[in-house]
Amino acid sequence: METGTIKFFNHKKGYGFIVDDNTSKDVFVHFSDLIEQVDNDDKVIFDVQKDERGIKAINVKKAGHLEN
Repeated sequence: METGTIKFFNHKKGYGFIVDDNTSKDVFVHFSDLIEQVDNDDKVIFDVQKDERGIKAINVKKAGHLEN
């Protein structure tokens, strides 16, 4: 699991970007990969998936919801 902060998320268009805490790079996130709704500046945890277009965040949820 990675951690980061929602840089921006456009609810109308259904996508946004997370700033990865480890790399400081922007990671694309699509609404279909959200476990719960997020807003700008939310701290989140997520998994990274690589494909032919690059990397994207999946299984995204707010960091306050860490599992034991």
